[in-house]
Amino acid sequence: MKKLLLVAATALLCLPPAFAQHVYVRIGPPPPVVERPGPRPHRGWVWVGGYHRWNGERYVWVPGHWARPPREGWVWVPGHWDHDRGGYYWIRGHWARG
Repeated sequence: MKKLLLVAATALLCLPPAFAQHVYVRIGPPPPVVERPGPRPHRGWVWVGGYHRWNGERYVWVPGHWARPPREGWVWVPGHWDHDRGGYYWIRGHWARG
């Protein structure tokens, strides 16, 4: 029973909620910081670039990092800021099949 609950909870966390709402920011993000990732720490790892995060008052830079894909052949799709009538909002990065 515990295993079934764990599998169900994990599956729910992987799905985007249908009721997800954007947090809008009126000011656009600054240009990305140029990062120099350095050597790959392990074979197969990929660079997950940094991004500007809104902390409720201003943008702050979240540095990039090396990460192991969840499965062989998967690629990192970077997050990005998008814009509509409400302002700027963040689209989260995610792993996808390559």
